[in-house]
Formats: sequence, structure tokens, C-alpha cells
Amino acid sequence: MIILNFSHPLTPEQRSQVEQLTHQDVARVIDLSVHFDHRKPFEPQLDAVLAQVGLTPQEWQTAPIIVNLPSYTYISALLLAKLHGRMGYFAPILRLRPAENAMPPRYEVAEVINLQATRDAARKDRY
Repeated sequence: MIILNFSHPLTPEQRSQVEQLTHQDVARVIDLSVHFDHRKPFEPQLDAVLAQVGLTPQEWQTAPIIVNLPSYTYISALLLAKLHGRMGYFAPILRLRPAENAMPPRYEVAEVINLQATRDAARKDRY
């Protein structure tokens, strides 16, 4: 699987945790910087970041991809919309949490959230 990482670098331990949770090997991690200029529109800046990913249209639609979202909510929302447009579904996302009693502080993978399943389940709540 491919991890698109829009956040802090993932450690070997975090990669291993993703593999354990998904029962799939992490083939590669693509690290992408999202330090945006707040004085300019975000969409063109995100387009420039996504151009660095280097996946073909076929790979966007068929490769197993998990996303580690950026922490800034506006960029994350825009990113999810862009990825859905390229992939045709909502990509699963990582949720990291602080590891208990870790000194110095470190983060562990808490879960992989299946956004597409969440979206599909929510459709049943339509009126």
C-alpha cells in the first residue's frame, strides 16, 4: 500500500503499526509538505502539492492508498475533496494519538479510519 503523508514523518514503528492494522505491507510512503501561504488561495497550493505525488490516473484509482492528513482542517477538507475526485472514493485515513507514558513524547497509530464505509453507512440515515 501507499501512504500519502501530509503530516510529520512516520517512524518505522508507525509504519509497522499500519501494516498490523491493515494486514498489508507498506510499499512506500510519499511525504508531502503542506506549509501554505495563508495570504493566497489554498486550492492552487494544494494542486501544486498533489502534482508532486507522481501517481498516474490508473494508480490513483486502483492502488491501495491511505492518507495521513495535515493537521490544518481547511487543508484537510480540501484535500479529501481532491482525493475523492481523483480516486472515486474516500481514502482511508490514519489517526495518531500520543503514546502513554512516552518520554520524550511520541505518537502511535491508533486506528485506520475507513471514510468510505463511514460515508456509505451514513447514507442509511438520509430522510
